[in-house]
Amino acid sequence: MPDFPSCGLYAITDGPRDDLLDAAQQALAGGARLLQYRDLGDAPVRRLAEAQALKRLCDDYGVPLLVNGDATLARAVGAAGVHLGETAEGIEDARLRLGPHAIVGVSCFDSLERARAMVAAGASYVSFGAFFPSPTLPQARLAPTDLLRQSATLGVPRVAIGGITPDNGAALVDAGADYLAAVSAVFGAPDVRVAARRFADLYASSSRNPHR
Repeated sequence: MPDFPSCGLYAITDGPRDDLLDAAQQALAGGARLLQYRDLGDAPVRRLAEAQALKRLCDDYGVPLLVNGDATLARAVGAAGVHLGETAEGIEDARLRLGPHAIVGVSCFDSLERARAMVAAGASYVSFGAFFPSPTLPQARLAPTDLLRQSATLGVPRVAIGGITPDNGAALVDAGADYLAAVSAVFGAPDVRVAARRFADLYASSSRNPHR
């Protein structure tokens, strides 16, 4: 399994789409440090084939692949881990399926209390958001930027998500976001690689970049 990277762009796919693998390759070439396979459709054969192909692609780039809400699929393809939402199976169940070293991330929305509980339960990272109105989840409740500062002592990476673009993401990086997660701002962009690179550049120029 690739090492858990320290910070950067967390690209989340927007399938199903015919050019999924090409788009994912462009995101990785642009500098994505994590890739999540997110496909909520009821097509198990297609989803398995796509996840297997994405795993091979992520291995080529040395980037961890996570699967949205499906630890069984993550295990089947040897993914690095899983991202759990509000109604997904729990952290303990995911670790039983994937092993103690798997990356298990959890959505915490606008709740620091939930984040603390999820870290105590063994979450590898927590995500907060939406920070801006999101075209992917238009009904998502909004989180204040200050939540990133308030959560600085959690001891796990913090992911910011929801309506984030290269133009509004710098403030979230400065507030403490270890990762900026993006769906449409990457995979809906005219040039996926350029969009990913613009996100990556936010960390390359930040004082929080350990490689700077």
